[in-house]
Amino acid sequence: MTARLPDLTINTTLARQILTGFIHSEITRAGFSRAVIGLSGGIDSALSCFLAAEALGPANVLAVRMPYQSSSKESLEHAQLVIDALGVQSATIPITPMVQPYLDKNEGISSFRAGNIMARMRMIVLYDHSAAFNGLVVGTSNKTEILLGYSTLWGDSACALNPIGDLYKTQLRQLSRDMDIPEVIVSKPPTADLWLGQTDEGELGFTYADVDPLLYLLVDERYTPQECVEAGFDESFVTKVVDRIRRNQFKRILPPVAKLSHRTIGYDFLYLRDWGT
Repeated sequence: MTARLPDLTINTTLARQILTGFIHSEITRAGFSRAVIGLSGGIDSALSCFLAAEALGPANVLAVRMPYQSSSKESLEHAQLVIDALGVQSATIPITPMVQPYLDKNEGISSFRAGNIMARMRMIVLYDHSAAFNGLVVGTSNKTEILLGYSTLWGDSACALNPIGDLYKTQLRQLSRDMDIPEVIVSKPPTADLWLGQTDEGELGFTYADVDPLLYLLVDERYTPQECVEAGFDESFVTKVVDRIRRNQFKRILPPVAKLSHRTIGYDFLYLRDWGT
């Protein structure tokens, strides 16, 4: 049976208006006017940068490139395309001198562990520049990645706000094209660029085009796994995706607080009544 795929088309004009408004309101109500973004050369960070530049003005956005020695030359070039197109401020901080001493002293580190170390080192660099630039770190993880846990906790998942976290990868491409992000960035295979030849879909074992409709049914439409199978999705695929969502719930929440009082942070207390929104 062929799966009956849902329509993931979005109103890009409305999405653009909501997301730029979100960036502006969240940053300014925290007492800031600037943003810092780790610019990898991929579509996710490119879109976050475009949105932030539109929301705050290019002069108030700092794009930071953080290559490792195995990072592709193409990634740096594509990040530069975004910097040049927007006129944002930029910095390039190679992380090899920071990461390599640790790797050299721990022989046999897997590529998975090394990738996590690189991701967390990049976040150290970003947050230091956040303090120096007096701006908040803007996230670059999309809804597909967040649901699947395809991120490094306290690495690329760390940010003060995330404008693209409710966009599936296929929807993110729609908005990126509407905002005239260079096509070479929009259409290239997604990669975290943590090691040579690494791609998102190669690691996941399926494509974003295949998984996004399934995630939409499971999350947005609240289908049960069995209903997804009945809709035409392969049962083993559904089981694999549902398992990933469940196993990675801890990445999507703040550390749970043991409840002792009537007003526990993260449960009963979320923000002051006079927050202003």
